[in-house]
Amino acid sequence: MAMPRCGVEDVINGTTWMPNHKSGHTQFHKVSHLAFFEGNLKWPASKFHLSYAFLPGYPSEVSRAFSKWAFNTQFTFSHVVDYKKADIKISFERGEHRDDGSFDGVGGILAHAYPPTDERLHFDGDEAWSVGALTGYFDVETVALHEIGHVLGLQHSSIPGAIMFPSISAGVTKGLHEDDIAGVKALYQV
Repeated sequence: MAMPRCGVEDVINGTTWMPNHKSGHTQFHKVSHLAFFEGNLKWPASKFHLSYAFLPGYPSEVSRAFSKWAFNTQFTFSHVVDYKKADIKISFERGEHRDDGSFDGVGGILAHAYPPTDERLHFDGDEAWSVGALTGYFDVETVALHEIGHVLGLQHSSIPGAIMFPSISAGVTKGLHEDDIAGVKALYQV
C-alpha cells in the first residue's frame, strides 16, 4: 500500500520514520506504521479536552469509542447537547451532504472524518449498522474508533490489526492497536 509523504516524516516502504530531534543525531527511529495528514495537522496544545455532539438518534456506542481513545491518549472527551458548540459534530448522512465527500450508498465508503480542527465526523446512513459483530452489518463502535483517529490527526496504518487500517469487513469488531496509540503519541510528542 502506498502512503503519502507527510510533513516532517518520511514514509518508506509503508513504515513511518521520524528523526531523533532530542539527541541531535540524524538517525531515524521507527515510531509507527501510520501516516499523518500533510502538515501534521493536530489539535493545539491547549486543546486536549474535546467535546462532541450527535444529531438526534445516534447510538451511544460511539461514546464508548471516545472513552477508549481517552484511556489510551492524553485526550479527554465529553458529550455535550449543543451540537453547534461541539468540537466534533457527528451525524449520519446520505449521498451528497454539503461537504467534499459524498457517500456512495450501500457498500464502499462507510464513514469519513476530517483532520483537526475541522469538526465533522459523518457515517453513511445507507449502510447496515449494528452494535457488535453481526453478519452483514458494520459495528458502529469499530468504525467510530477509526474515524476518531482521523479527527485526532491520524491517517491510515499499513498494519491490518490497527484500527487505522483503511478497511473493515462487515460482521467484524476491532479495538485500538499499539500502532494507533504510538501514532497519536508521536504526532503530539507525548
